[in-house]
Amino acid sequence: MLSYQHAYHAGNAADVHKHALLAVALDYMVQKAKPLSYVETHAGRALYDLDGPEARKTCEAASGIGRAEAWFAPDHPYARALASARACAGSGAYPGSPLIASTLLRPTDRILLAERHPAECAALRATLPKAQIFAEDGPAMARRLLPPDPRRGFLLIDPSYEVKDEFTAMPKLIAEIHRKWPVGVLMLWYPVLRSGAEEPMAAALDRLEIEGAVRHEIRFPPARPGHGMMGSGLYVVNPPWGWDAAAAELAARFTSA
Repeated sequence: MLSYQHAYHAGNAADVHKHALLAVALDYMVQKAKPLSYVETHAGRALYDLDGPEARKTCEAASGIGRAEAWFAPDHPYARALASARACAGSGAYPGSPLIASTLLRPTDRILLAERHPAECAALRATLPKAQIFAEDGPAMARRLLPPDPRRGFLLIDPSYEVKDEFTAMPKLIAEIHRKWPVGVLMLWYPVLRSGAEEPMAAALDRLEIEGAVRHEIRFPPARPGHGMMGSGLYVVNPPWGWDAAAAELAARFTSA
């Protein structure tokens, strides 16, 4: 969706859920010497300004990273990515998933990103000049390039869901990519909505019956009155060791906050 810009939502509670567990997964994966590929279908601009007009308009970060940052020790991979972004871009900086990946990965690893929005793609290229960036449809890029080289790797699928057929398309995409790339770690993010629009998709993901796949949801109060998102979901194929425990710990934090 070319009208969607994540700057209005950066650092919200869903970002905390998604980015903290992305960081945990990548931090474990880089402990092995073999290089890996990181692939993302809806990359955005990679670096956001929480002091900027877009973030200030919605104030979603206040109930997200503003509340949750104290949950993470300084050596947690998510905290390390936050600190790195701020060291480079100031105290209001917030790293999107491509920048988190770039911070945690090694020079031998490969980063492949898709972003269709022209302005977001230009900003992404400026922030991550060494990544391979494709100004094209993300799912099409994934279908074309997967399995990647190196074959060991991680795929993040993070649509805006402003296009209604994305809810029906995502389970089909996961099933297709898993058939082509059975060893890949696949992570799909989705919103948990007051309307329940995501529920048929969640049920379709469960019906895939991929061995070892995990679907993890958290709940949180709406970021502002009338906001339709009341939670965040992740569907993960081949979750790395320790991911389940980290997800459970994070869910407990959200529940007790």
